[in-house]
Amino acid sequence: MPAETLVLIPGLLNDAELWARQVPMLDDLVDRIVIPDTTAHEDIRDIAAQVLAETEGELAVAGLSMGGYVALEILRQAPGRIERLALLDTSARQDSDDQRRRRTGLIELADKGKFKGVTPRLLPMLVHKSRLEDESVTRPIFDMAARIGKDGFIRQQKAILSRDDSRELLAGVTVPTLVMCGRDDQLTPVDLSEEMAAAIPNADLRIVETCGHLPALEKPDACGEALRDWLQA
Repeated sequence: MPAETLVLIPGLLNDAELWARQVPMLDDLVDRIVIPDTTAHEDIRDIAAQVLAETEGELAVAGLSMGGYVALEILRQAPGRIERLALLDTSARQDSDDQRRRRTGLIELADKGKFKGVTPRLLPMLVHKSRLEDESVTRPIFDMAARIGKDGFIRQQKAILSRDDSRELLAGVTVPTLVMCGRDDQLTPVDLSEEMAAAIPNADLRIVETCGHLPALEKPDACGEALRDWLQA
């Protein structure tokens, strides 16, 4: 029986197209699906507050990569509204010093007019090598990045830099929780998902084989099936 609102939060340089294959697989299980814009604010707290203001009642919240950072901030701000939590290819940790320097450098390049979105050179960091020539996977990535654009990218990166370490929240999570990661994710490797799953009581850890950072695009059916199981847990 349909119940809660499902919030599907995209990652960096992603928009609603990230979840296009999952929405029809899930809409019979919930009353409403919300896919928020993550480009309007430079602080992760403001993005989370925006999601909370645009929804009512209890929420099933799923976030991929940057979306996972937002999901954890929603948990921090309104733990009583979280009925289910799904963390896909993300981390509860803050950026390392090296990661912060890289993000800051990318912001500076974009500010100078050198924003190039996702280029073929960056694709191997995002998807499994077997899908580098698969346009059903790569074309949505390029299209989403083009729509987000330079200004949206800069705001997203600044929001990511603003996030708090969320590891201290994990032991207190008592709702059904899915932790998913592509086996070959180079940006948020499997050990970060294993760390979260070990800290969250009764978390369901799903490792997606032959998959990189974007299981919603690379393995859409497996991703959708895992989310259906989570919504029915």
